[in-house]
Amino acid sequence: MTEPRPARQVRPREGESRYGPTARTGLRIAYLHPGSVPSLYANSIHAMRMCDAFTEAGHDVTLYTAPGTYTVPDPHSYYGVRHRFTVATVESPDYSPAGYRERAERVRSLLTRDPPDLIYGHDLYALAAAADVAPLVYETHRMRDDPNTLRMEEDLLRRTPPARIVVITRALGQDYRLAYGHLGTLPIVVAPEAAEDPRTLTRPQNPPPIPGRPGAPSIGYVGHLYEGRGIGLVLALAGRFPDCDFHLVGGAPEDLARWRNEARPSNAHFHGHLPPAAVAEYYALFDVVLAPYQAKIYTAGGHGETGRWASPMKIFEYMAHGRAIIASDLPVLREVLQDGVNCLLRPPDDQESWAEALGRLVTDTALRGALGDAARHQFLHRHTWNHRAHLVLAGLDAIGVA
Repeated sequence: MTEPRPARQVRPREGESRYGPTARTGLRIAYLHPGSVPSLYANSIHAMRMCDAFTEAGHDVTLYTAPGTYTVPDPHSYYGVRHRFTVATVESPDYSPAGYRERAERVRSLLTRDPPDLIYGHDLYALAAAADVAPLVYETHRMRDDPNTLRMEEDLLRRTPPARIVVITRALGQDYRLAYGHLGTLPIVVAPEAAEDPRTLTRPQNPPPIPGRPGAPSIGYVGHLYEGRGIGLVLALAGRFPDCDFHLVGGAPEDLARWRNEARPSNAHFHGHLPPAAVAEYYALFDVVLAPYQAKIYTAGGHGETGRWASPMKIFEYMAHGRAIIASDLPVLREVLQDGVNCLLRPPDDQESWAEALGRLVTDTALRGALGDAARHQFLHRHTWNHRAHLVLAGLDAIGVA
């Protein structure tokens, strides 16, 4: 393995996180992201927020990503991140395994020219290609089921084990430990998704205009419109609560077109995809927010089922904004949510139960406030991006990554 370069001294900045290195050196981190920046998908938000949090903690970060699927003037402003870090785009010849491998070799070549102290990320192709360049941390959000990437992962974990594996739920960590018994004592760090504290965000002077009726209770759903996200349940609730306005924020164009073509109540409003930096302003307009995930949760195009391991980022954004949440009662969500404490949990396929819960929250302002306050309190102590960045890197100096 190539010896890592000496860590560069990084001057603490004004307003630095309490997790920042006020009396230590920062790392030069190469963050390897398999997707595009910018893109419509949550994994790009995850990558940009993690790089922002690493930068806030005093590290020197370069994000290696595929070119954006559309153009924005400045990705940092588009995603609403607070710190500047380098975004290096590396193209792939095509979207085939051979193309991904060629892109991975290009990333390896860049890293070899100027080795970082740490390679971090979930781009399995690039991580495998660069495993001998510097110590690495492998983050994964689901068990691999594609034969090609499964072989690659098995080879990586056997041949050049990472310093640690980062997973987003306890369930996923347990499945990795069962699948890879040979890992022995290799640390598996459970780090759920996170959100940004709204107090740190730059807020416009006026809230965004949204359709609806003055004074009508406002019910929000934020996220994609894929199969398994419970959009049919949201529309069914809109039909049962005609005095409320329902707002669905997000969705790729093809999914948005499909749902807009469905018969839907007039009080259900689809807003489509918004820049991540703009979404925060909608939360303050919602009285109740919904997370109606089904037992099977699919990724884009229905290519991956992740219901057993999901850690939806929107749950943490709901918590950050202190909104009253109704969520599906799924084992994986119970790792974060507690019925009657920081949310109301209801069976995902029981429309009557959801209607009962929504009726309670629409009429009981005290309950809405109590649930929202408890959710925000938990968020501030456990689920900020800064907390997550500290968690996934904690103790690496003990194994020579510093």
